Amino acid sequence: MTYMEPKPLKRGYIPYIDMAQDDYGTQMDVGLLILEAGDSFTISEPEKEVAVLMWEGEADLQWNEGSAHLYRKSPFGHGGYCLLTGRGNTITITAVAHSEFYVQKTLNEKSFPAVLYTPETTLIQHAGAKGELMGAMRRDIITYFDYDNAPFSNMVLGEVLNHPGKWSSYPPHHHPQPEVYFYRFDYPDGFGAGFANAEIYRTGHNGLAVINHGFHSQTAAPGYAMCYAWCIRRLDGDPWDKTRIDDKEHAWLWEADANDHIYPNH
Repeated sequence: MTYMEPKPLKRGYIPYIDMAQDDYGTQMDVGLLILEAGDSFTISEPEKEVAVLMWEGEADLQWNEGSAHLYRKSPFGHGGYCLLTGRGNTITITAVAHSEFYVQKTLNEKSFPAVLYTPETTLIQHAGAKGELMGAMRRDIITYFDYDNAPFSNMVLGEVLNHPGKWSSYPPHHHPQPEVYFYRFDYPDGFGAGFANAEIYRTGHNGLAVINHGFHSQTAAPGYAMCYAWCIRRLDGDPWDKTRIDDKEHAWLWEADANDHIYPNH
């Protein structure tokens, strides 16, 4: 497990993971793009597919097959937009107002038409909404694209909205594919904690975690909502197909009567 503290903020692209230098086992490029009104930024990758997820702002996007005007107040209670393009495509982003984007890339020998995922086409699951584990794991799981709706991609991308004081990616689980979490909080001073491979790390706004193996879970401090992009690189011959291997020690937490065995009920 590797945790990267937030990078100094500046206009333009801020790299967190660069495959050409050290991909930390992720097989991906990962970065944060910050634009002010009137700024333009172009992404063109002849060998890589590219995903651009809007965190917040208002901007015009153009790519080989089309264009779109996007607006998102924040990832907290506001639907998201994610553009996925195949190798050889060119994306130009022009900000209408201050805008921030999560960007990830990976090699892909296949070409495919670009897809813009919108709130109307995005899978949203309200996990833990029925009081499971005494309401402690309430979160919203957003999947932009995965093996089901984008089998041509080598990546998976979504968001988890972790409610204040609650847990997500819980009960503890793992999968063989490497995963990246990029964290956002509704307050810049918000914080939480991540658990991975028997390590505990403090999470903060614009921090990033790389989880290559082992059981992992997340929690947000009371008073602070946390939203993190969850990003998985498929392995050759072993794509992530909602793969989840639960920790046997905590498997009882999935039982329908688990609440009956949790204090003060037991």
